[in-house]
Amino acid sequence: MREHFNKEMDELNQEILKMGTLVQESLRKAIEALEDKDSASAKKIIADDERINVLQQEIEDRCAALIAREQPVASDLRRIITVLKIVSNLERIGDHSVHMAKTTIRIANQNSLDPIIHMLPSMAEIGISMVGDALTALLNSDTEKAREISKRDDQIDDFRNRLFHEVIVYMKNNPDIIPQATDLLFIIRFLERLGDHVTNICEWIVFSNTGKHEELNR
Repeated sequence: MREHFNKEMDELNQEILKMGTLVQESLRKAIEALEDKDSASAKKIIADDERINVLQQEIEDRCAALIAREQPVASDLRRIITVLKIVSNLERIGDHSVHMAKTTIRIANQNSLDPIIHMLPSMAEIGISMVGDALTALLNSDTEKAREISKRDDQIDDFRNRLFHEVIVYMKNNPDIIPQATDLLFIIRFLERLGDHVTNICEWIVFSNTGKHEELNR
C-alpha cells in the first residue's frame, strides 16, 4: 500500500510540473504579446487558459480519490494538502496571464507607454524563474531551497515600487493617457501578485516537509 501511495504522489507531482510549465509558458507569452502589442497572441493566451483550468480540476479530482481510497494521515495527508494548495496558486497565476492578455488588447494601439512596458519582462522573468525553481524544490522536498526562493519576492516588490512611481509621474504629465496607464498599473500589480503566489507555494512546501506553517518573506 505504501509503495502504491508513493507512486500516486509521484504521478501527482509530475502533473503539477506539467501545470507549472503551462503557467510559465502563459506568462512569457503574455509579456511578449504586451511588448509586441499582439492582440491575436493575447486572444490565444485567453483561450489556452482552459488547459490550465482543466489540469487543475484533474489534479484535484485525483487528490480527492486518493484521500478517499488511502485515508492518509500525518505526513501523507500533508503532501496531498500541499498539492491542492499549489495547484490553486498556479491556477491563480494563470489567471493573471489572462488579465494581462486582456489588458494588452485594450492598450494595443497605445505607443506612449512603451518605455515602461519594455521594463516589464525583467520583472516578469524573476517571477517565472521562481515558479520553476519552486516546483523543483517540491519534487526534491527541498525545504531550504523553498525558503531561499521566497526571498526573491523582494526583487519583484522593488520593481513594483519603481514602476508604480514612474507610471504615476507619467500620468501626471500626460493626463490624456490616464486610462491606459491605469491598465498598466494593474499589470504591474499582477506581476507583483505572481511573486506572492510563489511565496505561498514555498510556504506549503515547507509545511509538507516539516509539518510547520512558516510565513516566508513577510
